[in-house]
Amino acid sequence: MITSLHNKAVKEIMALLGKKKERDRQGLFVVEGGKMFGEAPTERISRVYLAQSAEKEMYAQYGDKLRGLSCEIVTDEVFARMSDTVTPQGILCLVRQQHYNIEEMLKAGDKKQMLFMMLEDIQDPGNLGTIFRTAEAAGADGVIMSSRTADIYNPKTIRSTMGAVYRVPFLYAEDLLSVIKLLQEKGIAVYAAHLGAKEFYDAFDYRKCAAFLIGNEANGLREETAGCADALIGIPMEGKVESLNAAVASSVLLYEAYRQRRRS
Repeated sequence: MITSLHNKAVKEIMALLGKKKERDRQGLFVVEGGKMFGEAPTERISRVYLAQSAEKEMYAQYGDKLRGLSCEIVTDEVFARMSDTVTPQGILCLVRQQHYNIEEMLKAGDKKQMLFMMLEDIQDPGNLGTIFRTAEAAGADGVIMSSRTADIYNPKTIRSTMGAVYRVPFLYAEDLLSVIKLLQEKGIAVYAAHLGAKEFYDAFDYRKCAAFLIGNEANGLREETAGCADALIGIPMEGKVESLNAAVASSVLLYEAYRQRRRS
């Protein structure tokens, strides 16, 4: 049983929670809570930590999965310090990162109706996680992000995905413009959400292969990026609102594509 904050494993988890550089170096990220543990692919779980008071409950719920994994019991006091949540659920695990490339993502999608989200410099981890969750719900084939987008393995992002991080393919692109061009060469139309758009999003047909571009929360898309799109699309707004939250805008666009495809 782990009883000290000075334990090597405790220090490792705290470093993984707080530092992207450490997550990347080890190729691991921290997952907390029963739901996120239950949905994590067993083959990617490195180690599991259980709070002493939650041990029986967790084995009652996830016994079959836990018995095939390396588990350690931690005193409640130490576990609370290891946790990144206000109310720890008594279980956390280390999961191996998954890496995809654009070729894999294109092969995995439906050749007739591929759908991608493309994100430029999204900064808020909660926004990013929510976009992943919505992308899965709307049937998207993947999420493509600029290298300056928030870390998908940030603990807040992981929680916000509600498990979608395990199932939605994604990649970070050093050169987002090159990826846009590649998608277009593959017959995927790219639509950029932009305040300067002359037409609203529902004026377009998304029943064929499509990708939506969403920009930074404060500044939107860079003009160079927006200029690469096949079309600029707007979302109608009343009142004095100038723009929508990036995750909300993504949801509107993804579900318009979903609506059209269900009716086709």
